[in-house]
Amino acid sequence: MEGLVSTRRGERRGSDGRAPRVEQVEITSIGNGGEGVGRLADGRAVFVHRTAPAEVVRIELITMKPRWARGRLLEVLEASPERRDGPCPHYANCGGCTLEHLLYPAQLRAKGRIVADALRRIGGITVEPPNVVPSPAEFNYRNRVSFALHRGARGSVVAGFHALHAPDDIIPIDGACLLPEESIGQVWDRLRAAWGPDARMLPSGERLRLTLRATTHGSVSLLIEGGFSRGRPEELLAAVDGLAAIWHHPEARDPELLAGAPGLPESWGDESFELGGTAFLQVNRAAAAVLEAYVMELAGDVEGQSVVDAYCGIGIHARRLARAGASVTGIELDPTALDVAEGVGADGIRYLNGRVENLLGEALPADLVVLNPPRAGVDPAAIDTLLAEPPGRVIYISCDPATLARDLKRLAGAFHLTDIRCFDLFPQTAHVETVVQLRTRDESAAPES
Repeated sequence: MEGLVSTRRGERRGSDGRAPRVEQVEITSIGNGGEGVGRLADGRAVFVHRTAPAEVVRIELITMKPRWARGRLLEVLEASPERRDGPCPHYANCGGCTLEHLLYPAQLRAKGRIVADALRRIGGITVEPPNVVPSPAEFNYRNRVSFALHRGARGSVVAGFHALHAPDDIIPIDGACLLPEESIGQVWDRLRAAWGPDARMLPSGERLRLTLRATTHGSVSLLIEGGFSRGRPEELLAAVDGLAAIWHHPEARDPELLAGAPGLPESWGDESFELGGTAFLQVNRAAAAVLEAYVMELAGDVEGQSVVDAYCGIGIHARRLARAGASVTGIELDPTALDVAEGVGADGIRYLNGRVENLLGEALPADLVVLNPPRAGVDPAAIDTLLAEPPGRVIYISCDPATLARDLKRLAGAFHLTDIRCFDLFPQTAHVETVVQLRTRDESAAPES
């Protein structure tokens, strides 16, 4: 099978002159970083990218720790029937995707096991691997993609994703990448062709982060993070068809609009609004719609109830709950997101601008609290507030199984897990969104998947 055998690295020598250690390993599962997991002869867990469960592989050990190791795949000796050749032309060395070598149903099963394993190891909660609802699109689903740009010696420029085994290196990526929506891929190719020698039309600086975001209507904005000078944004905007706005976020300064429209018209479900260059939306609009519908299904009849939408972003859940008859308090730190939320408007809702851990107590008591925190999870102070004045129910939307498990363990003093379902918003990667419902202990039921 093409792609199963990498270059033979066993001939290399380390800094001490000795040949690298090579081992044969059976892969038993996929870890939360997308690496296959096996055991060395000495019992240490070993993590190897581009492998699949039930495979026997030959690896070169590249990192050795007292309890674990990391290896580089040299050869697949016994291939899994769930293996495929990665469809993306950049997959061999790119670190942007980690599971593309697995058939899509196998990716979904791996993610369910990742969630169940995190709940057991970290949270002390035993559940069967939950169902993972597939993304409507396996490829070209991302409406927002971030690329790294590095300026090197003599005017050289490389822009793309970080390398699989060398995160300080950048793999050049063009519009043939299978992650972005089509409009982003097209604008990315035009941008790379237009920014000139040494990318002189972009802000100065050795390293930049370039984020392209597409709207439902196909317009694309560019957010440049890092760097110093403005560059030549007006010329760049004129040269790149489909690019509608350029924003710059230098370190330690607020983002500023360099050229183009301050807000781009966006449609999300039954709502329309304008988004600036820094506001957050889920990257997979079709899969997010499925997840959001499930959250409303879990919420059920909220007529006359008091609801808190914590980490509410631009207020999508908050407004839908308010329109269903709830009295809603939305809490969000980002003032630009709240500007969008308040601009859309809905009766029966108020917004609080600040940290959830500082403002949650002001919003309680409540019948239902919706938590949708960033990857770091819920601040311990917010957990303490929920334990001190528990609502009847909590719906927790998580983008990281480890922090979800940690937070569920902290909440166990007042709540039981009653429902869990996962959603694949990030095909070809090990990331997975999980939605759980918690009830106060005297109302709890058996978990469902």
